[in-house]
Amino acid sequence: MNKKSKTMMVTRRKRRENKDVSIYLNNKPLKQVSNIKYLGIVMDSTLNFREHIMYTAGKCTKLIHALAKSAKLSWGLNHEALNTIYKGAILPLMLYGAPIWIGAMGKKCNKIFYSRMQRLMNIKIAKAYRTTSNEALCILTGTTPIEIKAEETANLYGITRDRQPQIGS
Repeated sequence: MNKKSKTMMVTRRKRRENKDVSIYLNNKPLKQVSNIKYLGIVMDSTLNFREHIMYTAGKCTKLIHALAKSAKLSWGLNHEALNTIYKGAILPLMLYGAPIWIGAMGKKCNKIFYSRMQRLMNIKIAKAYRTTSNEALCILTGTTPIEIKAEETANLYGITRDRQPQIGS
């Protein structure tokens, strides 16, 4: 059996019905899963992208905690270096595929996951106390709140996508 080939039923119906489907490839059954990672974006069967947000938040948390070992309060990397790492490594990781999953940021629980990641990094950049508010940290570090940055990325993609000349017309 091909280990990469899987099936997933995509539906937003809330009815209780049998969602198991038997699909065969070369006379071998394909495994049915509840979520699939495709081109770095984790999609689940209801397309609410919660799994993707949790996945990227987990990756960012590991990266920030590894970075925290070299960014202590009185020694280590300065705020310019930390800001460069945030803008060059963590922010692109968080915003990858934003035009696809931007609708999921409408839910408060998803916003919380991403704002936590930004808050962790902003505390390290500003070398501030944990009790400092997220809004104050954004002002101190000069970063845009992640919800606004995600919307900006999705809108920018939409604008540049509309300007592209259509091939074949």
